[in-house]
Amino acid sequence: MTGAPISATRAASLAIVAVAAIAAFGRPVGADPSSASPPLKSPADFSSISNTSERSRAIFDEISKVITHPRCMNCHPAGDHPTQGDDLHEHMPPIWRAETGHFEANCSGCHSSRNFTLHEPASYRSIPGHPRWGFAPMSMAWQGKSLGEICRQLKDVQANGGRDLAALHEHIATDDLVGWAWNPGEGRKPAPGSQAAAGELVQAWIDSGAECPR
Repeated sequence: MTGAPISATRAASLAIVAVAAIAAFGRPVGADPSSASPPLKSPADFSSISNTSERSRAIFDEISKVITHPRCMNCHPAGDHPTQGDDLHEHMPPIWRAETGHFEANCSGCHSSRNFTLHEPASYRSIPGHPRWGFAPMSMAWQGKSLGEICRQLKDVQANGGRDLAALHEHIATDDLVGWAWNPGEGRKPAPGSQAAAGELVQAWIDSGAECPR
C-alpha cells in the first residue's frame, strides 16, 4: 500500500472525528458552569497543626480538591478513553489510547491550540484547547484510585514522567497545560482556587515532608 492512500484514510478519519465532536460536545454538563469556583486554603491555614506529618497530610488533602476536580480527572483516565464533563462521562466521539493497541485519533482534529468559544445556539459553549492538548498515559491515571494511591503515584518518578518533587512543584505551579484547569473556557467550572495557590500548597506539602494520606 502506498503512502497516499494511508494519508487520505487518516485525513478522512480525522474529519469524521471532528464532525462527530460537534454533535458530541452538545451533551449537557450537568453542573451550573456559572458558579464561582471555591477558593483554596493557604499554607498558613494549616500552621496550627503542630505535628509536621499530620500537617503535610492535611495540606495534601487540600491539594486533592484540585487533583480530583473534573478539569483534572478527565485527563487522567484509568481506562482506554478520556472522559469529559463534570460527570466524567466517556469522551465522545470515542478516543482510544495508542498504548493499548488502538488507532489513536489526533486530538488536534477537534481541539485547537486554544479554547474555542461557540456563538451558535448549543447546549455547550466551547471546545477546550491547548497546543499540547491530550490526556495522560496509563502510568499517570488517577480515576478510581484513593488519595493515598494518587499521592504515592505523584511522588514515584517511574510513574510521574521522571519528576522529582521540585519538578513536580514546577509542573503544577507553572505548566500552562495544568493552568488550563483554571481557564477551561466558556461553560466549564474551573478548578478550585488558582494555579498560584495550588503551587503554594504543593510547596508547603513538600516542605513538610510530602506525606501521603494513609
